[in-house]
Amino acid sequence: MTSLVVPGQPLGPASAYIPGTGVHIFNNQVIASLVGQVVTVPPASSSSSSSTTSTSTNPTISVVKPALTPEEEATSATLLPDVSSIVLCRITRINARQATASIFVVNDRVVGDEFQGVIRVQDVRLTEIDKVKIFTSFRPGDIVRAKVISLGDQSNYYLSTASNELGVIMANSESGDQMYPINWKEMKSARTGAVEERKVAKPF
Repeated sequence: MTSLVVPGQPLGPASAYIPGTGVHIFNNQVIASLVGQVVTVPPASSSSSSSTTSTSTNPTISVVKPALTPEEEATSATLLPDVSSIVLCRITRINARQATASIFVVNDRVVGDEFQGVIRVQDVRLTEIDKVKIFTSFRPGDIVRAKVISLGDQSNYYLSTASNELGVIMANSESGDQMYPINWKEMKSARTGAVEERKVAKPF
């Protein structure tokens, strides 16, 4: 999944790039607006016959959907999560019993249609399950790596983050700042240093 960027992922300082398609500017950072691959176009150069100097601007950075083979194009719209699939999802809402998420990547492939999944409180982690609280594990907007453990009911897939490599991989603080993991249960704001609790995925 390292070949893909996800919505909300910072790509670099705004001062170093010209934003193209699939990105936006937030807090002086270029941020991915969709799931895809980063494409950087070198700055254009111009020269004249009377001068050997050239002028250039910053490179243009964009995010584009991954190119699909004809076979993948034919099946992408019907790509479905299956038991044991590793998915990327965005948390959309939470309550005391579960977190609801929108699945947009299945086994390193962007799905044609987003699917809904739930992470129940008993499926957040392996240890001390009785102490798990959804509100300190996830927040709406978090990007989570999870495993499909059941096809669930007609509207939801059941997901689990009960493994070291599963959990929150990207999150913003309450003030909207990008955070980075400092341990398995805490993330820290890159700007303010404020610490918030999450069920953090171990970085690859």
